Amino acid sequence: MASIAVAHSSMIERIFSIEIARVTERAAVAAARLRGRGAEKKSDQAAVDAMRRELGILPIDGTVVIGEGEMDEAPMLFIGEKLGTKFGPKVDIAVDPLEGTTLCAKNMPGAIATLAMADEGALLHAPDIYMDKIAIGPGYPKGVVDLDAPGDENIRNLAKAKGVKPEAITAMILDRPRHAELIAAVRKAGAAVSLITDGDVAGVIHTARPDKTGIDIYLGIGGAPEGVLAAAALRCIGGQMQTRLIVDTEEKRERATRMGINDPRKKYQIEDMVRGDCLFAATGVTDGPMLSGVRFAHGVIETETVVMRSVTGTVRWIRAEHWQVDKF
Repeated sequence: MASIAVAHSSMIERIFSIEIARVTERAAVAAARLRGRGAEKKSDQAAVDAMRRELGILPIDGTVVIGEGEMDEAPMLFIGEKLGTKFGPKVDIAVDPLEGTTLCAKNMPGAIATLAMADEGALLHAPDIYMDKIAIGPGYPKGVVDLDAPGDENIRNLAKAKGVKPEAITAMILDRPRHAELIAAVRKAGAAVSLITDGDVAGVIHTARPDKTGIDIYLGIGGAPEGVLAAAALRCIGGQMQTRLIVDTEEKRERATRMGINDPRKKYQIEDMVRGDCLFAATGVTDGPMLSGVRFAHGVIETETVVMRSVTGTVRWIRAEHWQVDKF
């Protein structure tokens, strides 16, 4: 009986690894058709529609816990929306159908379609507000960096743990006025700063592959939904992440309370944001250091997708050719 259960679990994992890849592929292709056209809302809507269609036919009883709104804000994928055929496992779903809408609109590097799926109750139900974040890749002692430590101190500690000088460290930070002091502190410590205009899910994931991306640490304030998605990816491939919600108004406090957050000042570890087994998938929309963007050529659509699973630490890179272009 036990061997049958193991085999069943393995089969489910293989099925959903392919199925969620198909979901992000469809969203990425839909958005890519509008690359470089300056149409942020239209490209985002196209990705949302494609992702909703694909999630709707999966054999799951799914609930969106990280989405693009906290109430019934259709046609966007909203928090609380029910997806799937309802005949299957109960799962939490976190989505960002098009991370980097501006990147897609300007055909700049790094736009992706992304999704995480986990056992029911496994993902932090974060309101759509800001979140302070710090993340590094695998291979370091626990606690080598800390959300509450100054930026320059984190750089020095990380450099020491890596066995290099601070000058060999590169930090990725969103290019926002609110980060001026943080950027100055990181540079004062001797580290380089890689500024991004959008895309902090990909930014956090970059820290897991510093040999490929050149990014050692992610710092700064971004969206809470993106923070949970990024935590799902790091939970699968290793790394450390700490976050804290920015609850600076009574209205935000009430929203957090409605979502079950009783301590708005809590510092979340990665294990607090993603518990149990989870799957994560991302497909490139535009070319980036992690994923190639969608290619349209000679009646074929080419995509590149990464799919990860936390319980096994499996990372699959899927380069696909879609010949039935009319199906997308």
